[in-house]
Amino acid sequence: MKTDRIVALLFILPSLILIGIFIYGFIGWTGWVSMVNWRDVFPDFTFVGLRNYSRLFQHFRFAISMKNTLVFTILFLIASIGIGLLLAILLDRKVRFEGFFRTVYLFPMAVSFVVTGVVWRWILNPGTGGESVGLNWLLEKIGLGFLKSGWYTDPNIGIKAVVIAAVWQMSGYVMALYLSGIRSVPNELYEAAQLDGANVFQLYRYIVLPLLRPVTLSAVIILGHISLKIFDLVFAMTGSGIGFSCDVPALFMYDTTFRGNYFSQGAAIAMILLLCVAALIIPYLVYSIRSEVRK
Repeated sequence: MKTDRIVALLFILPSLILIGIFIYGFIGWTGWVSMVNWRDVFPDFTFVGLRNYSRLFQHFRFAISMKNTLVFTILFLIASIGIGLLLAILLDRKVRFEGFFRTVYLFPMAVSFVVTGVVWRWILNPGTGGESVGLNWLLEKIGLGFLKSGWYTDPNIGIKAVVIAAVWQMSGYVMALYLSGIRSVPNELYEAAQLDGANVFQLYRYIVLPLLRPVTLSAVIILGHISLKIFDLVFAMTGSGIGFSCDVPALFMYDTTFRGNYFSQGAAIAMILLLCVAALIIPYLVYSIRSEVRK
């Protein structure tokens, strides 16, 4: 090995050691805890195999939280990608004050999920003392009072109300991804399509959108892993909701581990979340590596 390579390895060695201990080491520790009988404050390392996982899949709350996560993920992805793409297309039309609008759309990204959850809890609050506030008050004032609802306090809405806050925060980020992708399309392609008689809709339909597939894939991966492990937004905004209508696996894991002191079952939930995220991330990494090799 050459001297410069040895020096480079020495520089990255501390990071490798820390990553090995605090990421992969703790993942291995969590996997071990999920297969023992640690059910109290005091550790019990009696090996029970996959019993904690079997009990977990029979737990009604875990089934509800997984269903809520599926609903949240689908609505969150569709709404964020749709709104982000629409905003990017509108900004790409060279509107006046583009910089101002771009800043406004990106501003929610500067706010933490905790702050977003608290603010949207106030907005969607159905009111106290018989008085409507927030969104219900606005609907009443504009003549749409028939749309008033308990929002996140309504079990029929539940996790769908959280989607509104999440989309508000992340759609601007998706807009930035799409706008950079649209701006990277060569002008020659636009000119050639216009010479062939293509209108604006056809330009985006047959040229821009196909070229944005890598951007869309990146957005799906980023938003998907956020939705799978979402915790702080739900915790600050709704908690588990009435009848666990807003419950998600990360919140269930928190209650199980730190409120119920059932550490083994909490570790099992964590490992299932890790597998879900890995199932989303690993194919993307393989695709990215193969694309780089082909290039």
